[in-house]
Amino acid sequence: MRVITQRSLGGPEVLTVVDAPEPLPQPAEVLVRVRAIGLNPLEARLRAGEFPLLGPPPFVLGWDISGVVEQAPQTWRFRPGDEVFGMPLFPRAANAYAEVVSAPALHLARKPASMSHVEAAALPIVGLTAWQGLVDLGGVGEGDRVLVHGGGGGVGHVAIQLAKSLGAHVITTASEGKREFVEGFGADEVIDHTAVDFAEAVRDVDVVLDTIGGDTAGRSLQVLRPGGHLVTAVAEDDPDLIARCEAAGLRFSGIAVDPDPVALRGLAALVDQGRLRVHVQETFPFERIADAHRRLDSGHLRGKLVLTL
Repeated sequence: MRVITQRSLGGPEVLTVVDAPEPLPQPAEVLVRVRAIGLNPLEARLRAGEFPLLGPPPFVLGWDISGVVEQAPQTWRFRPGDEVFGMPLFPRAANAYAEVVSAPALHLARKPASMSHVEAAALPIVGLTAWQGLVDLGGVGEGDRVLVHGGGGGVGHVAIQLAKSLGAHVITTASEGKREFVEGFGADEVIDHTAVDFAEAVRDVDVVLDTIGGDTAGRSLQVLRPGGHLVTAVAEDDPDLIARCEAAGLRFSGIAVDPDPVALRGLAALVDQGRLRVHVQETFPFERIADAHRRLDSGHLRGKLVLTL
């Protein structure tokens, strides 16, 4: 099989397609023939060496996959021929930039029937982050006011739809150029963060989902109602932010997303009900991984990028 690896840290040019033996599924794992791979900004940061989550190279990046089960030797959850998607092993190495991946069956779910493999591969990390932030941690319910930062991004555009499905009134920050994009996913109010200070424009929010970090997370405390909840996917271990929340009588939660078959099945159900979709901005053939990472590095994406096989 072919895999994409890197032997040094650096720019997109360090990513190389090589031949490697197929993995052998361990007990409770399935062997998946991959049809599409979702790309995430985290992978570009790991490639460049911004932090050593996977240790020193060589390593194989990637977590988001959609494909077809080829072997399921010691699990009842799937059978050969089943179409599955998921985010196996995160944050450990899943070696998902590959034509074949061995993954714990518990970290996968059946692909939504109404979704292509390309769309399904784009969903796991962003969908699970949104689900764990809004459902598991945020407890968002009918009538809540939710502020989603970065509504035009991967997590953001899924979070808008998820919050709407929970009955919330959804406010989001996005550039004016993305207004129509985020409104198309159900945002009730859009704040152009390039022209308006959201901290002055919004009040009485029940839950803030922060996908930006930096001073955006800290300034979000001003918009929360008493007892409101800041949920952040990027500043989860900031002791100063936690202390400020506690001092202000606010709740704080940090998301370190992890595999979750219950949430995957919940996301799949929303997709098949027509209440959730994922936007794929661009696809790249497997062998054009360097070009895909150059696009990932450029930022300002709408939704997700996907590798196809």
